[in-house]
Amino acid sequence: MQTFVKKMAQAKKKFSKETYTQWYELMLLIRRFEEKVTQLYGQQKIKGFCHLYNGQEAVIAGTMSALRKDEDSLITAYRDHGHALAVGVSADAVMAELYGKVTGCSTLPSPKNIMVPTAFVCVIWAMGP
Repeated sequence: MQTFVKKMAQAKKKFSKETYTQWYELMLLIRRFEEKVTQLYGQQKIKGFCHLYNGQEAVIAGTMSALRKDEDSLITAYRDHGHALAVGVSADAVMAELYGKVTGCSTLPSPKNIMVPTAFVCVIWAMGP
């Protein structure tokens, strides 16, 4: 067991300051977005279910670093606003989707079902009204 731990410690990848900054900026964007969604949902401006991503920002930041954009896809079930933001969907488009507007980011007919086909495919499903 000790040998395994030593090997893992030696294999740790060192990340650049730029990578840490990118992670921080993405996590901050997601947190601020979710705080606004929380506020709007509390004011009943966003209808239906709203599964927030607060506290999970580091998950998608790290995941995005590990994914190979030419080979991997990202699929999630809900608590997915952060995923959409992480693959480059604008905050305005995600918010419009939550409001059920046609300017939202979905290619699907139902609001809150986010599907964003790009070179890096991101399929996100959320429960909506």
